[in-house]
Amino acid sequence: MSPEAPLPPLLERQPTQITARERRAGQPVAVSLTGVTKTFGPKTVLQSVDLTIRRGEFVVLLGPSGTGKTTLLRLLTGLEEPDSGEILVPAARTTVYQEPRLVPSKRALANVTIGQRGGKSTKDRGRAALAEVNLADKAEAWPATLSGGEAQRVALARALVREPELLLLDEPFAALDALTRLQMQDLVGDLVARHQPAVLLVTHDVDEAVRLADRVIILSHGAFGVDEDIDLPRPRDRSDPESLRYRAEFLRELGVGRIHPDTES
Repeated sequence: MSPEAPLPPLLERQPTQITARERRAGQPVAVSLTGVTKTFGPKTVLQSVDLTIRRGEFVVLLGPSGTGKTTLLRLLTGLEEPDSGEILVPAARTTVYQEPRLVPSKRALANVTIGQRGGKSTKDRGRAALAEVNLADKAEAWPATLSGGEAQRVALARALVREPELLLLDEPFAALDALTRLQMQDLVGDLVARHQPAVLLVTHDVDEAVRLADRVIILSHGAFGVDEDIDLPRPRDRSDPESLRYRAEFLRELGVGRIHPDTES
């Protein structure tokens, strides 16, 4: 494996004072779910769910395993159909998964442009997308020579080159080490701010949700138990009292009790 290509230092990123609510104001609706119900046999996974996501809005979906997060994602990708209700999503949408899902027999640039119309302009757009994720020098690299973080950045570049109006993220940082995960979170946040797709991120990580989200939704028993704005300036400090307040609230909603300091590792 090659050493991890550097990302811009976190300390170079300057805070902005635009809140989630201000950033969303006036943006067109990209995703609309109305009364969506999905069942599997006798089990109702989603029950009359309503959801709106605007362009440029970063929504994070939390919830215990088995509560329907993946089902909701699959409904938005078109891999599942609802039993009832209406789903309106843009045609230009793409998904980044926990695994990079690169084709081993294709170099990084070819993985980025896979499925796109060939030609110089497509390759130029692919190289530009790789440059945006700080991998301009890896265009001719084989997937087997990339680190886990680099491979996931190639997957992000592949999503970017499609210019999606809706970006779906299915736990894309879960397999990364702690430092790379933080760097990838910041990279994704910056890319979303630049390109302004609507975003739905599915994760189990409450800290990740507070770090990235404009809104956090908690799915429980087939419905949204929490749908709350995160109106904090960026970049966010996880030790900030307001960040800690959101974290404690979401953990409480997820049924996670307070850990006594003496028992923390």
